[in-house]
Order: sequence, then C-alpha cells, then structure tokens
Amino acid sequence: MKQKLISFSVNRSLLIAMVAMLAMGACKSKKKVVEPTPVPAKVEQVAPTPPPAPPARSAEEIAAENLENAFNSVANAGNVTVANQSIQQALGMFSNQETPVLIVIHEENGIKDYDEPTTIKKYLDYLKDTKKNLNYISDIRLDANGKVSELELRRK
Repeated sequence: MKQKLISFSVNRSLLIAMVAMLAMGACKSKKKVVEPTPVPAKVEQVAPTPPPAPPARSAEEIAAENLENAFNSVANAGNVTVANQSIQQALGMFSNQETPVLIVIHEENGIKDYDEPTTIKKYLDYLKDTKKNLNYISDIRLDANGKVSELELRRK
C-alpha cells in the first residue's frame, strides 16, 4: 500500500509538473516571424505656406494712431509756435473744432463717469499748456467723411 501511495503521489506530481510546464510554455512569447522591411513610400516635398497676412486695420485704428501721434507732438513741442502748428494739423482730422472730447474718470459695471465734457480745441490747448499727454484714446467715432466726430479718452 505504501508502494502504491508513493507511486500515486509521484505520478500525480509528474502530472502537475507537466501541466505547469505547459502552462508556462504557453505564456512565453514566441519569436516573431521576420518580415521583410517595407520600402518607405516617397514623400513629396511640400513648400511651407507663408504666414497669413495681418488683418487690415480699420479706419478707427488708423485715426487713433494718428491722433495719438498728434497729441504727443503737441505735448512735446519745443515752443508755442511749433505747438500751434501741431494743433492746426490735428484739428484737420476732426469734423470741427467743437468736436466733443469725453474723459472717463471712473467705470464700474459698465457705467462710466466722465470728467466735464470739453472740445478738441480746448483739449489740444490743455496739452500745449501742460506739456503732458496723460490720456489714451479708448473710443473714437468717425463721420461719413472719415473725420473724427467724437473722442473718448482714459488715463494711462
């Protein structure tokens, strides 16, 4: 009986070992079949596209830039004669000398508070007297002729 018990356990152990070896053999990866390397397809050389042109500037943007330059030339004029010439050139950009100039002193929740309204003539004289341009153009409106009909400024 002992003989049978030992042979039974040896047979059983061998069977378990074979099953384990088969299981382990199945988990191992097999060598991949060597495939011929594919010939790379010819790639056409595409010329890089040029960067897109910057968008055209609007008439308001051009007028605002010209006015900023005019305001700086009045404020930085060396003498009164040069300042007066700069004022006359700047006035040519406006529909008339009484064009309103509004200066925003405070804005909250979309509600703007303005300083006392003035005209462009008075504002240019102010720039000539103080020799300081402390404001920038925040809104500009042009009439049908392309001249400034209203101007809104803010502190820099």
